[in-house]
Amino acid sequence: MSSTVRLGLFYGTLFLGSGAASPYIPVWFDHRGLSGAQIGIILSAPMLARVVTAPLLAMWADSFSLRRTPLILMGLALALSYGLLAAPFGFTWWFGLWFIGSTLYATIVPLTDVIVLARSQADGFNYGWPRGIGSAAFVVANIGMGLLLARGSPELVLVWITAAALMTGVGVQYLLPPDPVREGGGVAALSERMAGLGDLFRDKDFMLVVVSAGLIQSAHAFYYSFSTLAWRNQGIPEDMTGVLWAVGVGVEVAFLWFMEPWRRRFGARNLLVLGGVAAVVRWGALAMSPPLWLVFPIQALHTLTYAATFMGSLQLVDRLSRPANASAAQTINSALSGGVLSGVATIVSGALFDSIGAKGYFVMAAMSLAGLAGAVRLYGVRRLDD
Repeated sequence: MSSTVRLGLFYGTLFLGSGAASPYIPVWFDHRGLSGAQIGIILSAPMLARVVTAPLLAMWADSFSLRRTPLILMGLALALSYGLLAAPFGFTWWFGLWFIGSTLYATIVPLTDVIVLARSQADGFNYGWPRGIGSAAFVVANIGMGLLLARGSPELVLVWITAAALMTGVGVQYLLPPDPVREGGGVAALSERMAGLGDLFRDKDFMLVVVSAGLIQSAHAFYYSFSTLAWRNQGIPEDMTGVLWAVGVGVEVAFLWFMEPWRRRFGARNLLVLGGVAAVVRWGALAMSPPLWLVFPIQALHTLTYAATFMGSLQLVDRLSRPANASAAQTINSALSGGVLSGVATIVSGALFDSIGAKGYFVMAAMSLAGLAGAVRLYGVRRLDD
């Protein structure tokens, strides 16, 4: 089996779980009797903490000699935390376990990106191919979970994501290469890891990239947390929600697989700006509760609001970091886009949904506009001109 396929299958295990959790875990919490505000708190807490937990976990991960070793431990712990959610102990119990599971998952993904990005550069394959396989698995989960929910209990969401997490923990050993953390082997000293982390936080250009991308990406918070419930309020059934999500991720897969030559010519900064423009349009349109036929082309903008923004930020962060702090750089990038900024946006989204429903998307459009302004400023960063 080629390395591209193995890496793609591992991404598949990761996104098979998040493809069910992202749109449907709010449905599970709603089924357990929680309000929109409570769901927002549970979903946002690990995001808010990620600006601290992600760098700490990244430094811990770099204390091993192989990059995949900590991923095995985190994958198995992820499955355990999801499984324990089944116990009916109420809000505090669910809050704590979701905090652990979400924190672990959000760290596994960027640490995997570090491995796959390095392999793609060394072996000469398109990073988008394995990542696109993961996105395809996300589509399968969107549709499959939607069909199951149309006919069965929301408890199936928990069964699905727990099984997928277990596959992730086991799959690390067999699907990820035994790449060393340090060139030449050995374990980096704590002082070396701390110094690399400090360099990133002091780098104004790096912080401009991650904050700009983070604002655009975190504007997905209302969509990720409440699109299923908002569409249900509009009369769109849950099995159609899965199809709508799949449309968005389907065009993302096409972007990752077939647009590599164009992406290289277009440039990372331009990708980030394009993603910001598309986000302002997308969230502004969804705030107006358009009819189902119009939601489909709006969903196609996901290839820009997510995929173009993600690829642009991934490449910019890689250019502004070095091997010694690559893990920390990508986890900080993920921590802001899917962490503290998304956490604030998710908390706000819960209150917005309870009070004004789908019009809460207008706030997400404003966040995207702020991220777009920062992305435009990157044209003045000379380190990115090469």
